[in-house]
Amino acid sequence: MSGKLIHVVVLAAGEGKRMQSKRAKVLQPVGGRSMLWHGLASVVELKPDAIHVVVGHDAESVQREVERFGQHHPELTLNCVQQTERLGTGHAVQQAMPNVPDDATVLVMPGDMPLIRASSLQSLQAHFASSQAVLSVLSFFAQDPTGYGRILRDAQGQVTGIREQVDASAEELAVDEVNSGVLMVEAGQLNDCLGQLSNDNQQQEYYLTDCIGLTVEGGLAVTAEVCQDSNELLGANDPLQLATIEAHWQHRCVIALMEQGARLAMPQSLQIRGRVQVGRDVWIDRDVIFEGEVVLHDDVSIGAGSILRDCVLAAGTRIEPYCVLESTRTHGACQIGPFARLRPGTEIGPDCKVGNFVEVKNAVFEAGAKASHLSYIGDASIGAAANIGAGTITCNYDGVAKHRTEIGEQAFIGSNSSLVAPVRIGHRATIGAGSVVTKEAPDDALTLTRASQTSISDWHQRKRTDKK
Repeated sequence: MSGKLIHVVVLAAGEGKRMQSKRAKVLQPVGGRSMLWHGLASVVELKPDAIHVVVGHDAESVQREVERFGQHHPELTLNCVQQTERLGTGHAVQQAMPNVPDDATVLVMPGDMPLIRASSLQSLQAHFASSQAVLSVLSFFAQDPTGYGRILRDAQGQVTGIREQVDASAEELAVDEVNSGVLMVEAGQLNDCLGQLSNDNQQQEYYLTDCIGLTVEGGLAVTAEVCQDSNELLGANDPLQLATIEAHWQHRCVIALMEQGARLAMPQSLQIRGRVQVGRDVWIDRDVIFEGEVVLHDDVSIGAGSILRDCVLAAGTRIEPYCVLESTRTHGACQIGPFARLRPGTEIGPDCKVGNFVEVKNAVFEAGAKASHLSYIGDASIGAAANIGAGTITCNYDGVAKHRTEIGEQAFIGSNSSLVAPVRIGHRATIGAGSVVTKEAPDDALTLTRASQTSISDWHQRKRTDKK
């Protein structure tokens, strides 16, 4: 099929009433991405000349998702076409065909098939190119074929048609080879068949699958490429089916991580809602959640119950249990947690420690800096080897705007101090415990702001007198 135009039509107009959801069926999430996104990601590997997404129910939301996908793949030609009336799969494809050249090869696939691999689509493409067929379908053998269109073959094993469940005879219902909804066909032949479709059936819809029978009746060859892993072709019509697909997706992701060398304490407890890359000797404890884009370099350790979203962790980073990290980057072996929260814009250098119940936001810790417990560090630069005592906070928000705190190298911030930004703490400066610092603390000096300590010797006698 060298040099042949390839156009893809993705059917994404359905409502999915059984989902009991306001959002379109194809936007239901699997592994942190919509089912539509996953399907489009597999199609990309075919290097299509254009992808046409047929939208209908919740069309604006589906179109926004297509646009977001396009931002990640600027090389693609992506467009959405509207199916105003939902009159069946054949009618849906008709809406896209005016955008498809007559000499193109067309791949049609459902938008709710997130598990399909690019390799399976490439296999169908190779099968179609090597056969004499003008139309090829992707089929599979189902343990329970209920709900699927049955692949009909003659005595010689040639495909003669597809019969939908509601229109099938008892003999046809016994067939366990079923239609996935994915097919590849010459555009000219597809247009011819679409023009002959009838809605004379139980659903009163125009079935795309009727194109198989029409092609055979025209004396042209139709073939079926059997997908060996039927799980790839699962679709979701209700929350239970969606959960089944999610379980398959998670299992696939976990296997991929372990093949890269990750060690998992309890593989079935890991949740991946995005994409994860791991180096060698990465350790992941139980009940961990990864979201978005996560990169774990060699010898990273992730403690139980931690959540990481859009993070890049340098080699040797140790995340203790029950930490939450978002848009965080480490730059060397360091220790985070337990029970730490690192928010977007956090950068942690080598040999740093961010301990229990410390929250960090939009702050940079240089090499060896430490905030061991019970602190809030926001909009700050922490110099190398600086030490931040328990209970310290940077007062970065004045009610209108955020301001920055700069803490110099080897500075020592005493416990329970408040640093009112904008403010600079000098190199090797010491801040006395309990201070509220509003002005620059100079290098190499002790700065403290405390009220004088007073002791009242007859305090207990006064309390008794006050009660009378």
